[in-house]
Amino acid sequence: MVVILQQIMKEQIVELRNGIRVVYTPSLSHVAHCGFIINTGSRDEHLKENGIVHFIEHAIFKGTSKRKTHHILNRIDNVGGEINAFTTKENTNVYASFTSIYLERAVELLTDIVFNSTFPDKELIKEKEVVIDEICSYQDTPYEQIYDDFESQVYKKHPLSYNILGTVKSVSKLNRNDLLSFFNKNYGTNEIVFSIVGNFSTEKIKRITQKYLSNIPSKITNSKRKKFTGYSPAEIILTKDTHQAHCTIGNIAYDAYHPKKNTFILLNNILGGPAMNSKLNMGIREKYGLTYNIESSYNFYSDTGLFSIYLGTDNKHIYKTIDLVKKELKNLKSKKLSHLQLKNAKRQLIGQTTLSEE
Repeated sequence: MVVILQQIMKEQIVELRNGIRVVYTPSLSHVAHCGFIINTGSRDEHLKENGIVHFIEHAIFKGTSKRKTHHILNRIDNVGGEINAFTTKENTNVYASFTSIYLERAVELLTDIVFNSTFPDKELIKEKEVVIDEICSYQDTPYEQIYDDFESQVYKKHPLSYNILGTVKSVSKLNRNDLLSFFNKNYGTNEIVFSIVGNFSTEKIKRITQKYLSNIPSKITNSKRKKFTGYSPAEIILTKDTHQAHCTIGNIAYDAYHPKKNTFILLNNILGGPAMNSKLNMGIREKYGLTYNIESSYNFYSDTGLFSIYLGTDNKHIYKTIDLVKKELKNLKSKKLSHLQLKNAKRQLIGQTTLSEE
């Protein structure tokens, strides 16, 4: 039985003639997922067009050569599924979740909106206001705002410093021609992966992907990203009328391809991961009651990474809390974990990862 399960769960990767890579990950669930992962993110923008990748992510839902907005949304919603998208510094992700019997419906729809979007002017005008509201809502959230400021300070004039959403000024200037031009220059088939997770036969995956993906015209783009070469340490204090004081402390870290990346993921989880027994939570929140929210995070990119610790506390406790964070970092560096602690930490991370995949 174990051998059979291993055979069933083996990931399969096929590259189509147009350069699109299809990745199929078998699952025993009745729920399936599929989506495009496009190697284009906010770091691929010029400063004057900052926010255009995120705006394109919104705009592809606003009409194709054969569908209007409500037809796009209803196509998956009507069968109880979900369709969505998000943008990162390096990728655009467009995906759907649905019961397994609707795989072909989902693949056809996603292919249509990614490759046949028309970016109608009337819809873009409305959606621009939605994006601007989104930008303003993030600026009203200290937790989000302080991390954006932190990234901007670390990466400074490098494209990684650009806010994924853009600014009100930059987004306001974008038009349909800007979107079409950027899309044609950056969204090459050689930069696209289509991923499927579900309980399907290999024959069905092959038939459906051949039907909808293989006929997409080949378009080769060359992704030339500006390399990040380092930064100078700095401290910035911003004044804002908020109930709490908010702080982010951090440093550059390993990139996505570094051999120690997984080790750092584990270390970050021990220090300030989502579990209540993290060292930061136990050593500061539970022991002193100084903060409601304290956590660490590790984001990695193709050529660099970023480690950070966030905390929110009463204004009068901010420097004491920062000192306690530094103490926890010093202890983590100087006191080795026991074999049992390391074993438990690995088990915890494996469990969290497994649950997140559900």
